[in-house]
Amino acid sequence: MIDRLTGRLESVEGAEAVLIPEGSPLAYAALLPAYLAERLAGSVGQEIRLHTHLILESQNQGATFTPRLIGFGSPAERAFFMLFTTVKGVGSRKALRAMAAEPAEIARAIAAHDTKTLTKLPEIGKRLAETVVAELSGKVEKYLSTDDLDRALAEAGSRAMGGTLDGEAKKAHAALLALGETPTDAEQMIRRALAMEPKPSSSDELIKAAYQVGRG
Repeated sequence: MIDRLTGRLESVEGAEAVLIPEGSPLAYAALLPAYLAERLAGSVGQEIRLHTHLILESQNQGATFTPRLIGFGSPAERAFFMLFTTVKGVGSRKALRAMAAEPAEIARAIAAHDTKTLTKLPEIGKRLAETVVAELSGKVEKYLSTDDLDRALAEAGSRAMGGTLDGEAKKAHAALLALGETPTDAEQMIRRALAMEPKPSSSDELIKAAYQVGRG
C-alpha cells in the first residue's frame, strides 16, 4: 500500500499528475480531484507531497481491474474523499470530478443542508445532492473549523424552519429563556439542534437536543 509520495512534480495534465521521487528511476502517475489539480498546476517542477489512496478500477464490466493511485494534499482531504465515495451513486471517478471545490467547502454545504451549492459541483444533480446530504449529514463536522460549523448548523436550522422559529422550535426557545439562557444563546442552541433533528416530535425533544449540541 502506497500511503504517500514525495518528489518533483513533472506534470499536471487534466486530472493526472506525474511525480518523480528524488533518486528514483520510477515516475508515478496519480489521479487528482479537480480542486487539487487546479491548485498544483502552478507547482510543476517543484517538490510536493501527495497522500495517496489506491483503488482497483474495473474494465470491461469487471472482467479485469486496473490499479489507480489517487493523490491528495493531506490525510484529511483523503479521508473526506473516502467518506464522499460511500454515498450511493458517487464512485471514485465521479467524486474526483465533483470535487471541484475544496473538501471543507463541500463539507460546509453538507452540514448546512445546502443542496443548491452542492448542485453547482460537476456531476451533482438535485437528486444526488439530496442523497449526499441525507447520507453524510452529521458525518462531516470534523472537516470544519468551529466557526464554519456554527455557521453551517445555523444555516441548516434556518432552512429547517424557513428562516424563523415557530411551532415546537418557538416553544423550545421560550423554555430555554425560562431556564436562564440569553435570547441569542437560546436561538443558536435551537438552530444547531434543528440541524441535527430537522423534524422534532416535541419541544421537549428539541430542548434535550439543544443542550446536547450546546452553544458551539
